[in-house]
Amino acid sequence: MTSLLGTALLALALSGPTLAFLHIGGESSHTSITGLALLQKVTDTCRAVAKAAGHEFKPTGSSPEELVQACLGPTAAGEVSGAKFHSALQQIYTQNGLVDRNFVNSAPHHFNSEAFLEGRGLIMEGMAAIKANIHEKNFQAARETLGRILHTLQDFYAHSNWVELGYTDPYINLIRPDHQLENLADVATATCNDCASGSCPNPILSSILKEKKLTSGYMGIFSSFKPQGKCSHGGAADLTSAEIPRGGISKDERRADNVAFHNAAVTLATAASLQLLEDIRSAAGDKDFLRMMGIAHSSVVCFVIDTTGSMSDDIDEARAVVYELIDSKKGTQDEPSEYILVPFNDPDFGPMIRTTDPDEMKREISKLKAKGGGDVPEMCLSGLQLALTGAPSSSHIYVFTDAIAKDINLKNTIIALIRTTKSTVSFFMTASGARRRRSLRAASFNDYKDLALASGGQAIQVSKKQLPQATDVILDTSTSALVTVLQRARSPRKQETFSFVVDESLKNITIYITGKSITFTLTNPAGVSQSQNGASGELGTVQTVGNLWRIRLNAAKQTGTWKINIDSKEPYTLKITGQSTITFIYDFVESFKGPHPGYAVLSGRPQAGQPATLMLSVMGRKGPSSLTIGDVGLVTVSSPETVSKSTTTDMGNGDILVTVDAVPEGEFVVILSGTDKLSNSEFQRQSTTQMSVSKVNIQAVVDNSMEPGKAFTLPFSVMTQGSGGKYSIGANNDRNFEMSYPNSLTLTPEQYANATLTITPPANTPSGTDVTLTMEAKSSNGLDSNYAVLRLSVVTKITDFVPPSCEVVSVLAADCPKNVSKCGPFQWELWANLTDGNGTGIETISLRLGNGNLTYTSLSAPIIQANYTASCCSQIVELVAVDKVGNVGKCYHSIEQIPDSVPPSCEVVGVQAADCPQDVSKCGPFQWGLWANLTDGNGTGIETVSLRQGNGKLTYTSLSAPIIQANYTASCCSQIVELVAVDKAGNVGKCYHSIERSAGPPVLTLSLPLWLCLLVSAFITKF
Repeated sequence: MTSLLGTALLALALSGPTLAFLHIGGESSHTSITGLALLQKVTDTCRAVAKAAGHEFKPTGSSPEELVQACLGPTAAGEVSGAKFHSALQQIYTQNGLVDRNFVNSAPHHFNSEAFLEGRGLIMEGMAAIKANIHEKNFQAARETLGRILHTLQDFYAHSNWVELGYTDPYINLIRPDHQLENLADVATATCNDCASGSCPNPILSSILKEKKLTSGYMGIFSSFKPQGKCSHGGAADLTSAEIPRGGISKDERRADNVAFHNAAVTLATAASLQLLEDIRSAAGDKDFLRMMGIAHSSVVCFVIDTTGSMSDDIDEARAVVYELIDSKKGTQDEPSEYILVPFNDPDFGPMIRTTDPDEMKREISKLKAKGGGDVPEMCLSGLQLALTGAPSSSHIYVFTDAIAKDINLKNTIIALIRTTKSTVSFFMTASGARRRRSLRAASFNDYKDLALASGGQAIQVSKKQLPQATDVILDTSTSALVTVLQRARSPRKQETFSFVVDESLKNITIYITGKSITFTLTNPAGVSQSQNGASGELGTVQTVGNLWRIRLNAAKQTGTWKINIDSKEPYTLKITGQSTITFIYDFVESFKGPHPGYAVLSGRPQAGQPATLMLSVMGRKGPSSLTIGDVGLVTVSSPETVSKSTTTDMGNGDILVTVDAVPEGEFVVILSGTDKLSNSEFQRQSTTQMSVSKVNIQAVVDNSMEPGKAFTLPFSVMTQGSGGKYSIGANNDRNFEMSYPNSLTLTPEQYANATLTITPPANTPSGTDVTLTMEAKSSNGLDSNYAVLRLSVVTKITDFVPPSCEVVSVLAADCPKNVSKCGPFQWELWANLTDGNGTGIETISLRLGNGNLTYTSLSAPIIQANYTASCCSQIVELVAVDKVGNVGKCYHSIEQIPDSVPPSCEVVGVQAADCPQDVSKCGPFQWGLWANLTDGNGTGIETVSLRQGNGKLTYTSLSAPIIQANYTASCCSQIVELVAVDKAGNVGKCYHSIERSAGPPVLTLSLPLWLCLLVSAFITKF
């Protein structure tokens, strides 16, 4: 499907990849449909979380930053960045769009060619993987799978005849494996009329429409074959559409002949996406669903710590920093959303410990003890690999060690992971000199400096006694909305002046210089200067320890262009950071063609010898509309500064397509400048992760998940635009799963060589485990290489497709007043039985709706008894039961009083008027009686009973009785009675009866309508 514009909610955060997979020629895209559904579900979830936390969910505007701020809590102090939310959306959109490139000819991925069972199978397998990944906190793997299956689900409504059949609700069976797909047209059943023009409004055969047979169009990119009489997908790329029956039923694009069907398909695809997201949200819970979407306080804090014998002091300092970090940031937007701890030694490393509980993190880091060691090299890079693959993208990782890396062979893998995750790695190195150094080729502390520089981190060398003074860097960078203004590295021994722009939004601006024999002078826009001498000055405070200089600018900073002049005889690095919600995210992309052309995110380095293309998204304090974008370029970091200018295309919603014709040689980063409209001040931002180009290209596609104990085969292809010959192939995974692959491939320039890699997860691998696979191809001379980083999921084959059952067995709410304003002192209760039958068993029971107290018996019992008690003011409850494979069952109950609009009923049950004479003039001595039953059913209750007509006597039983018995007695001279009953909501019910005698029908002088009214009134006793 191809592009839905102009939705206010969509403008909220549909930036970055909004147009990355724009399908040429239409108005509704997979991206827009996915974005609309995601944003609505995120908004619903945020509103529920806010309500449960006792505060209102009131975004102050439509920007992602304002949505995230409202979701995380309006009272928490600190800046809130929408970057992680943007990045999460981008990962989903990216994988959604890649289905059109990677699986363009796969019928199940698009519900083409009547591949309904296979398409539903992809969705089911994907949903199981997503739920298992979330259960194991592998949120990126969950996002990537989510993007792919949403594409397939949405294509059902564009490529099948569901809309033409007249259905207005999504086909729930597609996401409910316990339901069968029904009434599928078989391969021998003709489904379409011939459409010579190719643009018929509805070519589906009338018999198919009448019998409600489900079909979809056949799609042939390489072949025109289709079974006789079958519908085609349609379009220029579909070769089958020229075969009779010609034309097609695709609703991908809005055309003059299919406007209504296209719009209906978009609506249903959006609704179906919401259903799938709601199922995942129910299985994951609100907190983890939002974490999957990148909505969480601050960044993840990750420590990788050497635990060998000489590291006792370092461990103590790391522990102290963690305690200070937790205690100082609690209750603010800077409070970390997750803590990760990876110990390493030799030969052991790990396990990785992950927790959202700060007290648990304190306990875990307190358990670390220094032991063993004696040899200098340790398994530092293996521990770092675990951290890079386990932490979310753009995390800050802090490595504590006093030894070089034994596993230096992982250096290229680490660089590939840094480039892929865009995480920042800082090293705290405290070499004591007491440990024996084993000969290890090419390993030194410079390796850590290389990795820190590649990631935009710091390589800090201090003594063990100095370490406590250096760890302020961790407190600085463990914060929300951290941005980099400038970063450079220099090796030549010369003096150089660096300029940088400070804008009004920047707070907590800090300058870091690492190196020896440093002298510097800092100058503000007004010309005021401060040197390295002295701990404090007019511009800021200066701290130095080991090879680190840390300058924190005073809060009353001046906006405009600042300068720092640095002179050193040794290599040094410069980094300037601050806090601001003005930032950007980016990806290097490549265009692809086909039925739905677009842009795909590169897994490795951009190709050399051709322009580099980026998809860049900007975020401002009030969204992208509050910014004016100036220059975007690529700039070298380590060599004399070279800036490559670019041409930009504004794609809308803050998205910019950037093309750089002349890519700098060596390592480079992205630099962005512009103007903040809110303060009318110029700003400058820079990416942290260094990148370079390559003539080598690796292509590999993950189609499905792995099963424990079974070999998984991954095809891959390698090509070079440089010199041919033998290229070495390397592969590494962060789980140490057994792998086999060719050690080398012989490449012919500009031709792909194909091969396969086999990876086997052990039989005891937990379902939901994700595996990060890094592949590398390197030329024989080692001068050129490239990589691909893939995430694979291990998912146990699902056999339990039936959701838990939940049955409300009793409700006690009689004490709740009908007037809700008087509900305060009263409570109500509900009892329910929950069971998973012969399934995997119920794992969690929780409240989706309701503010009461939920208790239940043991989850291991065959039938779980749940009790819910709540104030009568909280009148709705929904229980959610999730089994061990993520199937969701629900109970809903409401004690809300439905507005009473039904009048009381009044039924005459007896009349005694036999004594009344026919001659009314003789009526005096005689009486007659009438009995009636009055009730308000399930309404508010009858409040009054009275006479509207009649001069007799009316009596009745208690008004609080379910049925009120009324008795009326009157003189035979008063021959008409009308009872009126009014309930507590004001509804009026009546009884009318007459004992008037008539000798026949009214004379013809009466009009016919009046005659009919009188005739009917003689028999009506209930109104």
